[in-house]
Amino acid sequence: MRSLFFLAASLLLLTNLTAQTYKFDFGNGAVANGYKQVLPDMAYSADRGFGFLESKKLEAVDRQGNALKGDLISSDEPFFFTVDVPEGNYDVKVILGDKAGTSSTTIRVENRRLMLDKTDTKRGEQVKELFSVHVRYPEIAGTDKKVRLKSRELAYFHWDHQLTIEFNGDAPKVAAVEITPNTKAPTVFLAGNSTVVDQANEPWAAWGQMFPVFFKPSKAVIANHAESGETLKAFKGAGRLENVLSLMKPGDYLFIEFAHNDQKPGGSHVEPFTTYQEMIREYAAAAKAKGGIPVLVTSMHRRRFDENGKIINTLDDYPEAMRQLAKEDGIALIDLNAMSKVLYEAWGVEASKKAFVHFPAGTFEGQSEDFADNTHFSTYGAYQLARCVVEGLKQTDLKLKKYLKKGIPSYDPANPPSFEDFYWPLSPKVSVIKPDGN
Repeated sequence: MRSLFFLAASLLLLTNLTAQTYKFDFGNGAVANGYKQVLPDMAYSADRGFGFLESKKLEAVDRQGNALKGDLISSDEPFFFTVDVPEGNYDVKVILGDKAGTSSTTIRVENRRLMLDKTDTKRGEQVKELFSVHVRYPEIAGTDKKVRLKSRELAYFHWDHQLTIEFNGDAPKVAAVEITPNTKAPTVFLAGNSTVVDQANEPWAAWGQMFPVFFKPSKAVIANHAESGETLKAFKGAGRLENVLSLMKPGDYLFIEFAHNDQKPGGSHVEPFTTYQEMIREYAAAAKAKGGIPVLVTSMHRRRFDENGKIINTLDDYPEAMRQLAKEDGIALIDLNAMSKVLYEAWGVEASKKAFVHFPAGTFEGQSEDFADNTHFSTYGAYQLARCVVEGLKQTDLKLKKYLKKGIPSYDPANPPSFEDFYWPLSPKVSVIKPDGN
């Protein structure tokens, strides 16, 4: 058994040492040494191993001069560039801007996972930006098993053996992309349900897909393995926990947030102070056995107000059970449940609708009925919940907080930023189907 372990470790080390860096020069001008040229008509193909997805209005511009920066590709609508890469963590460097114009770019990866907030360049300005990405496979490393995916997940970008980058914004202009393996940074694995997952389609969102944008590039990598409708039992039963553990290395983190679906009757039901705590302890022990660090996150409230504008607790004793477990076992806790109560009540009954999927019929293509979802978040709401998690992280003793970007202001859930000040250019993918769970 020991010989097999060392063989596997040696193979992993060899893979890391020989891991490929991918370099792409966007545009129709001179091609920089060591880079592959990317032209607008290069739709993805398996033979090529890279290319554009679902893009119709790409334009190549050659400004002459420097081979790497002198040409670019732009569009007046969002576009997707995808690359076949092995499973793992990557640092992605992009060159944005235009030597003869302005640009405005927002970058997301895989299922709308936010990497780069609105980034503007002045006329003639070009900037290099860096972000870190986790790419996961359904195949569970070191076994002949796969994660048991739900049917809707088969169309997700994050199970397809590729890294997909979404360039969005008012005027995205891309001169180059460089993708380099990152084997040193700690990975922050997220285990949870629809309130955590990288929601694939507008107008749905969750805090986990906003979380990466708050961390220093190359210093920590967020790996969001949450999925809509999951419970502690179902997450484990589908092989998702085993998949996480197969990738976990010493110093990595496992954030655990479950309750919304676990409280419901059925085969996945667990009781707060018994089976719920037992399963959380099982997750925590599994992470520790791999040298990982468990972090507990209490589930946020649903949007349900009483006649006095106060939040009604619909999660029963589950948040309190997690608080007590964290204290008893000495596990770091982020009390998102407590912060969400303050946040929702600060918004009030009407304004809080902006944070959830409340949209009149016809707002999105194919939407024939009003959306009135009091569990799942809009992009604005998901971003505010992510800010709460970041603030909670700051209050722990975890080393991870050192990897937060400098200058992130303190977040007071009693005084949230207004909806009008939030910027989120819509992704092309839209769904009128409510995510699993409520």
